Amino acid sequence: MSGSKVLVAGASIAGPALAHWLRRRGAEVTVVERAPELRPGGQAVDARGVTKEVIRRMGLDAAVRAARTETAGAHTVDADGKVLETFSAEDDGGDGYISEIEILRGDLSRVLYDDTRDGVEYVFGDRITELTQDADGVDVFFAGGDRRRFDLVIGADGLHSALRGMVFGPHEQFVRHLGLVLAFYTVPNEFGLERWLLDHQMPGRSAGLRPIPDTTRAMALFSFTSPDLDIDYRDIAAQKQLLRENMTGMGWLTPRILTHLDDTPDFYLDQVAQVLMDRWSSGRVGLLGDAAFSSSPMSGQGTGLALVGAYLLAGELAAADWNPEAGFAAYEARMRPFVEANQEIGRLHALSLAAPDPDAEPEWDLDLIDRAINGIELPDYDGLPDSRLVS
Repeated sequence: MSGSKVLVAGASIAGPALAHWLRRRGAEVTVVERAPELRPGGQAVDARGVTKEVIRRMGLDAAVRAARTETAGAHTVDADGKVLETFSAEDDGGDGYISEIEILRGDLSRVLYDDTRDGVEYVFGDRITELTQDADGVDVFFAGGDRRRFDLVIGADGLHSALRGMVFGPHEQFVRHLGLVLAFYTVPNEFGLERWLLDHQMPGRSAGLRPIPDTTRAMALFSFTSPDLDIDYRDIAAQKQLLRENMTGMGWLTPRILTHLDDTPDFYLDQVAQVLMDRWSSGRVGLLGDAAFSSSPMSGQGTGLALVGAYLLAGELAAADWNPEAGFAAYEARMRPFVEANQEIGRLHALSLAAPDPDAEPEWDLDLIDRAINGIELPDYDGLPDSRLVS
């Protein structure tokens, strides 16, 4: 089945990365995104280990590095601001606690979009409302009124994936909360922050400031333990109140950072969660990235899983001549051990932040860390179509 028509839901990171590789393998690609445009800013994301090789194979190493945050490292500090421990971006060959390649999610999304926009159809401000599949294809109905037919549909629409809910079952069936809440938003850089992240931790809570490319501003970061979060994700006022309550008595710069809570343009709060599924495909519909296997921000590898997964999914589908059963099965067989290692890292990190004291923190397995960063083989896919090699 040459020239397969593929619909990808989601235009953050996993979706455009998959579009890149599908297009290179000869597919005709459409990406649908419910937001009216690309979402700027967001949390800083990292590329470590094998992910850097995927970026190199995409031909995007220079573009990604040019958009880095240029964070030099991180200092953990006490309530008086005294430095307790220092981590450098050069640690562990650039794959340490602070990654050598660290980029705002929105900036990476823009790099991927700019790379694919000329060869891929992007549809913003629309979404899938219904789909039906048969032996030969998938009929897709869109909120905007269109009805179109595709050979394959891939959900790359994040932790709260609407496509996953349509095809595989309700959200609650697959999402596992790790007992931690994460919040972040930008604030004026009135703290003299330059290239170093500052992190203040107390049992079960943390507050931090992160440098971003716009040096007039900084990113405020908070986390706190919560066994359950019963707040509407659309009720921003209630979320801000919850954050204030949980940061009471935190000390350090926390009160000053919180004074900017009501006028920040980009507040975000959500539970830290993972997605656990027995399989990532059903017929001609597959899942990628957080929609399939979120490892949570605590793993530091969500972006890596998305980029590596996109490379493998497109490669295995093309190697199977676009047969969905064979292609999806091969993608999952290669990817699942890598996903499981990263999900274990995410769980351990969440446990360490929730520990009542340092002595209660879990032990880190260096072999597990290596498997989570480098523990997957990237086939060369020699012999497959590759439009980048065509002069």
